[in-house]
Amino acid sequence: MGASQVPVTYLCVQVLLLSCQTQGENEPSPNFNQYVRDQGTMSDQLSRRQMREYQLYSRTSGKHVQVHGKRVSATAEDGNRFAKLIVETDTFGSRVRIKGAESEKYICMSKKGKLIGKPSGRSKDCVFTEIVLENNYTAFQNARHGSWYMAFTRRGRPRKASRSQRNQREAHFIKRLYRGHLSFPNNAEEQKHFEVVAFSPTRPTRRAQNPRPPKT
Repeated sequence: MGASQVPVTYLCVQVLLLSCQTQGENEPSPNFNQYVRDQGTMSDQLSRRQMREYQLYSRTSGKHVQVHGKRVSATAEDGNRFAKLIVETDTFGSRVRIKGAESEKYICMSKKGKLIGKPSGRSKDCVFTEIVLENNYTAFQNARHGSWYMAFTRRGRPRKASRSQRNQREAHFIKRLYRGHLSFPNNAEEQKHFEVVAFSPTRPTRRAQNPRPPKT
């Protein structure tokens, strides 16, 4: 009896292990790309927001985006105080909020697709996704309306977002440092020259002058 039960028990264990392995192989691997996309659309209210300062050069107008009160245009010269933008991260991805440093107004989209400046940037209308294009320009896609992009005409006027597309020149920008603001501290005046220390040549020792022949 005992001898006949051992093979049956062993067989049951093998079948159980095989079924567990089969279930593990059939389970789909986690889709990390989908996870990143999902997390990138959620506002991060816990982490400390990162702040950046730069200008946005419009490809069509040849000027810089400025926030002058409620008016948003792309007519500012390089270094204009209204062209200095403060960019706040909204997620760990590429979603940002753009605020004028001088006017303290956020660039937002109205219900009609017009760019306006608002004192608060909490709404999704004021959140944009930075998209780096193949031509090295950057496009800004609205978080609430996925088909709407920040765009300007040749005269620097806001283009209606419903007529904007990613591949249009009107929606292409170059991020530039604010004039006079260097990416690294300007410590050229404070930079100290390396002091050249003169060392007197060392005299060779007697062993070095007359090395002993190796012992045989």
